[in-house]
Amino acid sequence: MSEFPKPPVAATRPHSITHHGITIEDPWAWLRDPGYPDVQDKDVLAYLEQENAYFDAVMAPHKPLAETLFQEMRGRIKEDESTVPQKDGDWLYWTDYETGGEYPRWWRKPVAGGPDELILDEPALAAGKEYFRVGAVSISEDGTLMAYSTDDNGSERYTIRFKDLRTGTAKDEPIPGAAGCWGNVAIEGSIGNLVFTSGGDALLYGLTDEHWRTRTIKLHRLGTDPAEDVVVYHEEELGFSVGVETSSDRKWILLTTSDHETSEIRLLPAHDPLAEAILVAPRKTGREYDVDTHGDTLFIHTNDVDTNWRLVTAPITAPGEWTERIAPSRHFYMTGVACFADFFVVEGREDGLDQIELHRYDANVPPTRLSFPEASYVAGLGDNPEYAVNKLRLGYESMVTPGTVQDYDIATGTLETLKVQEIPSGYDKAKYRTERLTITARDGTAVPVSIVYPKDFPRDGTGKLYLYAYGAYGHAIPPGFSTSRMSFLDRGMAFAIAHIRGGDDLGQHWYHAGKLEKRTNTFHDFVDVAKGLIALGYTAPGRIAIAGRSAGGELMGAVVNSDPELWGAVIADVPFVDVLNTMLDESLPLTPGEWPEWGNPIEDKAAFELIRSYSPYDNVRAQAYPPMLISGGLNDPRVTYWEPAKWAARLRATKTDDNILLLKTNMGAGHGGKSGRWESLREYADEMAFVLWQLGVEG
Repeated sequence: MSEFPKPPVAATRPHSITHHGITIEDPWAWLRDPGYPDVQDKDVLAYLEQENAYFDAVMAPHKPLAETLFQEMRGRIKEDESTVPQKDGDWLYWTDYETGGEYPRWWRKPVAGGPDELILDEPALAAGKEYFRVGAVSISEDGTLMAYSTDDNGSERYTIRFKDLRTGTAKDEPIPGAAGCWGNVAIEGSIGNLVFTSGGDALLYGLTDEHWRTRTIKLHRLGTDPAEDVVVYHEEELGFSVGVETSSDRKWILLTTSDHETSEIRLLPAHDPLAEAILVAPRKTGREYDVDTHGDTLFIHTNDVDTNWRLVTAPITAPGEWTERIAPSRHFYMTGVACFADFFVVEGREDGLDQIELHRYDANVPPTRLSFPEASYVAGLGDNPEYAVNKLRLGYESMVTPGTVQDYDIATGTLETLKVQEIPSGYDKAKYRTERLTITARDGTAVPVSIVYPKDFPRDGTGKLYLYAYGAYGHAIPPGFSTSRMSFLDRGMAFAIAHIRGGDDLGQHWYHAGKLEKRTNTFHDFVDVAKGLIALGYTAPGRIAIAGRSAGGELMGAVVNSDPELWGAVIADVPFVDVLNTMLDESLPLTPGEWPEWGNPIEDKAAFELIRSYSPYDNVRAQAYPPMLISGGLNDPRVTYWEPAKWAARLRATKTDDNILLLKTNMGAGHGGKSGRWESLREYADEMAFVLWQLGVEG
């Protein structure tokens, strides 16, 4: 590897911790700046900059390939993309991009006719900023006021601003330190911890504390000083976070508080947010529920008696008197319930595949289950802001079918396609094949795998394959469509998603089978899927690129320790790899709320020993490791920058091979990497170029 500069070497400094009578040496602990989140330590910054310079130097010969990949991926994205307008009250709302634009613009126009109105100009707000993200948007019921929140450094501390939509002018002083709704922005209604009261004269919002924990809901009266905002609810339990939303009929404001296994909800009249809250059901460890309303009845979706969940109802006047409406099913995993004026919708998965059912409030009328044409797909409710509707907006896609927006006519049962994702550079579905496989893990469990590949992909073990998984927090990875993925497929590679335990792909029991004391099932499943794909002839050891981010990055760390010979390239984005140290530090933003997921090693010696046995950073050993690209974000409050930095330092000092190891730290971003649709695409192009280089795939 003499053609490359020497990689940086992080100094070691004596440091140790002792818990349960066990002392652990951590000579790279100094990479955590004691002033975090204000990172000013010169040695820390110098090391991160050295690693970034090394990344640039090593990847420089592959910049032409990265640029080719970027242009390919950009060519598959409609530059002036726009969403399908949706009616909400007297207005139609949508977003669009200008040709070449990084950020969307938010629009509306009167249903009755009239000019388009630009209500939120993200490109203008983002101008001159290295990072920019909208966290939440909410519009008052009468359509006259808008509240929105923004983050301009990736720290996920949002600032709320108000706008009078009648005049287009700013209103009230900004409110800093608000909670966001990262990755889940809605223009209508109440998603995102910003909720207007029904009169539009006040806003409820979540506030983050000094540890980035959202434990307080406040009420801001329009026209008053934010310093006078009233606390509506404060959560005392350290590991619980709070949120605020509205019921589908917008008559109730829901105050939610939960950790990873227990939830509790209170109702406030939307017209009187300072009224005494109605507690639906007091928290009970291990019981989760969510609530919607129809008239005077609560519709409560809960896992109280079964991990596949059920639906119960209760009078609002007696919220604890639950009556079962839909019993739990052995095969159907109920994931959510949404109420509308004349019917309610139940969403779920059967054998891991999405299902949508329409139910009438008259229990004697049998439900209608929608049917979808492919053997493996993703389907669900889209943007449905109104309560009284005769059509439902749906989304549909598969690994070979581009994203499709449809309206389902309630009366006729017909589907109308409103939009199919346009791919300007062209797309021929016939060039690709997709399958849903089942591979048996070492304990006999059948693990689903979704795979897509070129139609002439070899099945003799010579193929190159990209394998992705997450496997945590009950978060399923859907077998959806990706235009970026086509750059692998068109170079002859296959792309697979391992639906491993730890996600809820096959139900909540699938999630429980990959957490706490069963955490190692997640890692074993991933390795066994790879070995199963090898046995089926899809690929061979060393021909597999693997990728995961955040908790999926922890997965990457675990499997490179256990089975390094299988992997030809590894992408670990913002990887949660210093698990033991993080779970031992309750001052970190997420730690107390994470104990139900990983265990509390402070109080529980067994949890300490288990986490220590798999924590990737603690289990790096003297062996050959595959080529690896690791990323982090200096402002990341979820996986702090020092986790990937410490891991890279220990790997460099310990591994016995001369394979490439790269660490790239975004110095002006957080957990999501760079913002803007093109800048984030450039980051992915770098990762793809690294994978193709390491697998020997021609550009």
